[in-house]
Amino acid sequence: MTTAGAQSSAAVSVRRRRPIAVRRRELLLAVANHSFLIVLAILFLAPFVFIALTALMTQEQALSRDFWPEPFQWSNFIEVFERSPLIRWSLNTTIYAGLATLGMLLSSIPVAYAFSRLRWRGRDTVFLLVLISMMLPPQITVVTLYILWAKLDLVGTLVPLIIPNWFGDAFSIFLLRQFFLTIPDEYIDAARVDGCGEIRILTRVVVRLAKPAIAAVALFSILYAFNDFFLPLLYSGRDPESWVISIGLSRFRSLHQVDWSLTMAATLVVMTPVILLFFAAQKAFVEGVTLTGVKG
Repeated sequence: MTTAGAQSSAAVSVRRRRPIAVRRRELLLAVANHSFLIVLAILFLAPFVFIALTALMTQEQALSRDFWPEPFQWSNFIEVFERSPLIRWSLNTTIYAGLATLGMLLSSIPVAYAFSRLRWRGRDTVFLLVLISMMLPPQITVVTLYILWAKLDLVGTLVPLIIPNWFGDAFSIFLLRQFFLTIPDEYIDAARVDGCGEIRILTRVVVRLAKPAIAAVALFSILYAFNDFFLPLLYSGRDPESWVISIGLSRFRSLHQVDWSLTMAATLVVMTPVILLFFAAQKAFVEGVTLTGVKG
């Protein structure tokens, strides 16, 4: 009886298997339906492939018409660290990004909570001023701030890059405030009934529910720190010991402007941690950015 049942189930599975022609047709239809996205993906990945292949070439191959490295010059990545203090630049960038992001979160989260959950006179007006400050480029206030940091004898260090983030960031406050508005009022009211104060509600309820938005603004801050060039050049450009990765890579490119293999190898080393960080936090990043616009 058992053997007969097994044979019948195997026969059913064989009958349900689709023919090769049908599966091939479904594959072609899927490719046709997503052809535009496939073309965009190829266009997006083409520069990264070019950088990776050039980084594995010799100097002569990089200046020729060859597209494929032969043989693969893996020593380029070792030579990049030998010719430049790339580890020091990466450490400075990590310190800048880490402390700036930490200060931005500690200062922006309470402000966003006050704008979204607390009722006080002039709240909407102050929030409007915060939005207006988002439209002001840093070049407008940079002269005044530079004079301030110069009088404090902090120009040439990472301090002028880190300290302003501990006083809040308008864009982060806006995103967090929008997400906090999506949290149901029942959770806040239940915490108040249990005797929780505003600080405890913020730390025990709101922050736990707003992890996607916090991850999104933290990732924005880290990416901004890695890509920032103007402010690090202004404040720490005169001290090579305080250079971040953006200034160091620009200096490396100017010194090795004809050696494209080493330049591409250095670029690939710099890009890889940021790309891996984005893909690691992609789910929380997309969820946080998507939900911030649900409620106004």
